[in-house]
Parts: sequence; structure tokens; C-alpha cells
Amino acid sequence: MYRLAALEKWDDLIFTHISARVPGPEHHFLVNPYGLRFAEITASSLVKIDVAGNLVGESSYGVNYAGFVIHSAIHMAREDAQFIIHFHTDDGVAVSGQREGLLPINQRALEVLPILAYHDYEGIAENLSERDRLVADLAGKKAMILRNHGTLALGATPGEAWLNIYNLERACTAQIRTLTAGRDGVLCLSSALQAEVAAQTLQQDGKRSYADQETTELAWASQLRRVAADGYDM
Repeated sequence: MYRLAALEKWDDLIFTHISARVPGPEHHFLVNPYGLRFAEITASSLVKIDVAGNLVGESSYGVNYAGFVIHSAIHMAREDAQFIIHFHTDDGVAVSGQREGLLPINQRALEVLPILAYHDYEGIAENLSERDRLVADLAGKKAMILRNHGTLALGATPGEAWLNIYNLERACTAQIRTLTAGRDGVLCLSSALQAEVAAQTLQQDGKRSYADQETTELAWASQLRRVAADGYDM
């Protein structure tokens, strides 16, 4: 996921994070070391920490505290949050600063909206008390726009987390481009169509959809091939 994010140019110097829950009752998780770009990160450079932010094992690197606050909150609260991705992309940040948030103006947005939550900006996330409010706002959703800040997605598998952030980021990019026509020139899809697409996305009647596990794993496998083709050693 780090390599894919770098390929998409979705990294932000050293300031955003991808984390993975470590199996076991301790709620330990792996996160990127503070100081490395996404393209530089290897499995051996990942840092293991506990939910109090303490280093587990040895590492020559530290951890971004704001990243710890955000990721630890969700890992503690959601068993399905095995992987969490948080970005500060240009288009994600732009949409996060728009009052209406993500608009229902294309099919990708309609696929994301049923799983999308919002969390209001409280400053740089360095206050542990924000964790409770972040989790409450996320509720049972799997993607979030952190208002005036950026984007976030989670998943029980790397493929699910990646597909959720991928669709959210692409929907944000499409919105920013669409709004070049001005808000009055934008066609929003009806609430009836939104509900219909949401039902189609979640259906499990033998038809493949964006959300089903098999499609998610097929998409993830395609991304692993992309990383390998770019010359990274898998």
C-alpha cells in the first residue's frame, strides 16, 4: 500500500500514515516510521506500537504522534479495521474544505457515499480526547472525510482498505474537476438513484459488485501486479 500510494502520488512528504493491526489481543499495530517517504518504506522499517503509543520492540525511528492518535482510536474500536489509510492529497483536502462534502455527481461517488462519514476539524490531532469523537463520527462506516484535513479509509483486508481509499480519492478528484464548471453547472443525482446504486453496490445475489469480497481481492491482486511491474521487489 505504501508503494501504491507513492505511485499514485498520494503521499505527503513524511506526514500521512498507513497502519496494520497485528494479530493478538494486545491491539498492537504497525505504522510507518516518522521520517521516511512512502517509496522508501520496507517491511523491516515499519514500527510496532501499542495503543498508548509505546514502541514495541526496537526501532531507530519514531512515530508521528498525530498519526498515532487517529489510527489507534480506530484500531481499538473496530475489529474490522485491520488496515487504515489516511491521506492529505490535493483533491481530498480540497473536498474536505467544501461545505457540502462529497457530492452525488458520478457513479464512483454513489459507491462511496453509503460507507462515508465525516469528522469536524479540531486542530492537529494531538489530543487523546479526540479519539472518542473520531470513533463516534465514524460509527460503522468504512471511509471518512476529515473536514479541512484529508481522507481516511479502513478495511478488514488490504484489498478492502485500498479499494475504499482509491474510490474515495478518485471521487474527490472527479468532483474538483467537475466543479470547474461552477456549482450551478453541476448535475447532482437524485436521492432515489443514490439509494438504487447503494443497493446494487451491496447486493450479494451472485452478481459481482464493487463491494463484494471476490471483486475486492481481484482488484487488490491487480494492484500487486502493478507494484511488481514497476520494479519493486514483492
